[in-house]
Amino acid sequence: MTPLHLTSRSPGETEAAGRELARRLEPGDLVLLEADLAAGKTVFVRGLVAGLGGDPEEVTSPTFVIVQSYGVRSHAIARVHHVDLYRLAEVSPEELRETGLEELLSDSAAVVAVEWPVETVARWLPRGPRPWKVRITVGDDESRRIEIERER
Repeated sequence: MTPLHLTSRSPGETEAAGRELARRLEPGDLVLLEADLAAGKTVFVRGLVAGLGGDPEEVTSPTFVIVQSYGVRSHAIARVHHVDLYRLAEVSPEELRETGLEELLSDSAAVVAVEWPVETVARWLPRGPRPWKVRITVGDDESRRIEIERER
């Protein structure tokens, strides 16, 4: 897949980018979101959930609880697991397993969206998930450049 390069000038446009990716997702996919604080990662996930037939109003940042799950109604996808690893900046693979991420990734009816995918996640990932990388960069004019690419 050719990478998508989108520009967002509002939270609504960032949500629309999430809905755009949702159209391409399949059960078992993994979405890795990389961006600075307050760049729009959770807003993007709201769009992802809406695009998969869920309620975007339910989406909140899981910074303190680490994992939130949302029901969706899109073909074979029934859930989006939203994970935030910000507080676990440099964890070992053993500590990462304690978050339950491995179990979430084995949910064959779900998509898993991970904010702050530290290097440990990239090294630890099991072979099954199809990872998508979403990079959100804030411009000088406060716009967002959103790059979406399917990892190989």
